Amino acid sequence: MNEYTTTRHNEMIDPSLHIWGWEIPVYLFIGGLVAGMMIITGYFIFKGKYKDKACVCGVLPLLGMIILSAGMFALFLDLEHKLYTWRLYTSFKIASPMSWGAWILIVVYPAMAASFFVNVPEYFSKIFPWMDKISEKLQQHRYLIKNIGVINMLLGGLLGIYTGVLLSALGARPLWNSSMLWLLFLVSGLSSAAAFVHMVAGRVDERELLAKADNGFLIIEIFVIGLFVIGMITSTKVHIQSAMLLLSGIYAPVFWVFVVGLGIVIPLIIQLLAVNHKIKHTPIAPIMVIIGGLILRFVIVDAGQYSHWIDAAF
Repeated sequence: MNEYTTTRHNEMIDPSLHIWGWEIPVYLFIGGLVAGMMIITGYFIFKGKYKDKACVCGVLPLLGMIILSAGMFALFLDLEHKLYTWRLYTSFKIASPMSWGAWILIVVYPAMAASFFVNVPEYFSKIFPWMDKISEKLQQHRYLIKNIGVINMLLGGLLGIYTGVLLSALGARPLWNSSMLWLLFLVSGLSSAAAFVHMVAGRVDERELLAKADNGFLIIEIFVIGLFVIGMITSTKVHIQSAMLLLSGIYAPVFWVFVVGLGIVIPLIIQLLAVNHKIKHTPIAPIMVIIGGLILRFVIVDAGQYSHWIDAAF
């Protein structure tokens, strides 16, 4: 066994031999969160809820742009050649997930800005009256507003899918090389977004709707995680070894306790009781969902870097 192979085997045993950054997991989490927020905003706009000034869809686009900017800054910090970032926008390579992602991240900003002007919150229209005038002109064209809603849902879906495809396209890491990863990150992003919007929504009916939606997303996420694991353990030896990192290896405690237990199962039970009016709605479950979604990205990113193709047997 050569020196490189020995080092890699040691890394699998002792995770302290590697130092992992926080930028990429945070970026992936924020991307999924904003993707879910865009889908929720688009849905509310498409359904005509924008007519109510108290609708949460009025404030979500602005929050989304701020949060996404923080995520892009985290990505920028991770880049090795920061001065050459602009080169991503001088071409478009259809086979490159990074190229798709770079352009999607730019296109979602005007989409969120358009959804913001559909229903400008009162405190903004008072300070900036011209915003309210733009909103009034937009509301005269209902089909245009519906299209803005559809575009936000479509771009939100693409953004959420991209966060998973970005990793799954890296075949050198078996744990990431799964066709289920994009679906897992998309559903997790929707769940985190529903939890977040549940906390910021002012209307009781919106909070109730988002809690029910989040319950659905959490149930789907459990099935997707199951399919993700099944796909791994029924594949090649290296994929099985990679799955074992989550199931019984060094990442198993964090995965089972913080991602599955505290991030999905317990908040699902709490919110099922809440929507059935057995207990009152509290921010406890949504916070647990959001933290669980963030930890999921850290676990997948870190564990994926430990998975390898050395001594592969097919």
